[in-house]
Amino acid sequence: MTRPLRLVAVSGGLQRPSRAVALTEHLLDLIADEVPCEQRLVELGQLAPYFAGAVWRSELPTAVERALSAVEQADVLVVTSPVYRGSYTGLFKHFFDFIHQDALIGKPVLLAATGGSERHALVIEHQLRPLFSFFQTNTLPLGVYATDKDFVDYRVHNDALIQRARLAVQRALPLLELMRSQETAAVQEVAPA
Repeated sequence: MTRPLRLVAVSGGLQRPSRAVALTEHLLDLIADEVPCEQRLVELGQLAPYFAGAVWRSELPTAVERALSAVEQADVLVVTSPVYRGSYTGLFKHFFDFIHQDALIGKPVLLAATGGSERHALVIEHQLRPLFSFFQTNTLPLGVYATDKDFVDYRVHNDALIQRARLAVQRALPLLELMRSQETAAVQEVAPA
């Protein structure tokens, strides 16, 4: 029997409630409906006071170190950032600056972003995808971008967005199932006969 996938999401939203958090939670729920997983949501807005001024990982408090370790040990990542001045937030980048450059190699990453209008929809392709290419992750082919009008009371509400999110997860499932089958084979190979 394989263990559940470690699904870790990082939301770059700086406040609560947050559209970025709402989109992140929606994506987590969609994945959890399809694949047995252990979920963890890292909200950078809540951790900001503890790492915003740090320069070295050794300066970070335990709570931030735990969040970084969870990201590095994840089987699958969901990352979401609000668009700020045409890109992900500086706090989002600062958090990932502490991640070891080899820790995410080959991990599937579902990219998502929120913004005030459709004008920033390419942030996924022009900002997020290159960042996670540096880490040599396996960024999933479909990203999910949402605007302010896609939410009502900080809940995903737009049917087109709901369909896009569902499609992004459906397209990711074959890769997640492949990961699970490889893990099962590895466990069986190591287990005594």
